[in-house]
Amino acid sequence: MTQSIGFIGSGSIGGALARLAAAAGLNVVLSNSRGPKTLADLVGELGRNAGAATPEQAAQASDLVVVATPLKAYEKLPAAALKGKIVIDTMNYYPIREGQMPILDTAKLTSSELVQQHLKGAKVVKALHNQDAPHLFINACPLDRGSRTTLPIAGDDPEAKKAVTRFMDVIGYNAIDIGPLSESWRIEPGTPIYVWPYAPTVPDGLSGEEAEHWYSTTAGEPLSVSQAEELIAKAVKKFPVGGFPDDLPPAWTSIAAKRRSGK
Repeated sequence: MTQSIGFIGSGSIGGALARLAAAAGLNVVLSNSRGPKTLADLVGELGRNAGAATPEQAAQASDLVVVATPLKAYEKLPAAALKGKIVIDTMNYYPIREGQMPILDTAKLTSSELVQQHLKGAKVVKALHNQDAPHLFINACPLDRGSRTTLPIAGDDPEAKKAVTRFMDVIGYNAIDIGPLSESWRIEPGTPIYVWPYAPTVPDGLSGEEAEHWYSTTAGEPLSVSQAEELIAKAVKKFPVGGFPDDLPPAWTSIAAKRRSGK
């Protein structure tokens, strides 16, 4: 098992995965676009097995690297430093956030294939991208395999997918391999296996703030391998391509809007 996990991007998704990795006893190397000093609080929270670095240093120090930046920043990823590395791509295409990306809008290329084209020599695996940040953390079940939920992965390198599956096992998830990156459209935003199956159903009668709090602190029901297979099989290519607010549970949409506004 890879003992050092690098993170390029340490926001809500990267931070959730870093917390899970550190709790599992792995060494964590954090980075972001603003510099190592801005990560002091998160490093302090994660403890002695965590450190901060530049994206290039995080890539060089790790065999497995989690990329958790906005997709629009994919061309800024350090391709040379990531050559030969296993890269977990958690990025999703949201035109409202990224702006339109014509190369993806035709659906001839998945977002992960685009990332792989930029990261020549790296081994890109699409994974850990289809839950919102609160549930990516609280749905993990590292100590009880029988109560775990199942997440999909896609990639072109079989050994890389095995390594990512082992990492997911350590932090508390089962993995289901759906095939190469060209098939990763089946697990992108707006597909049946994206966010909704992992989110709890908010009870009736709660106010807006109560609903948001309940949603962000309550685990979803575990998704079995067979249930995941059924959802993946239902996927159809949709236009326009990408994720949109209507694809997400209302409580999470409200939380995300407040984060963007700084409230």
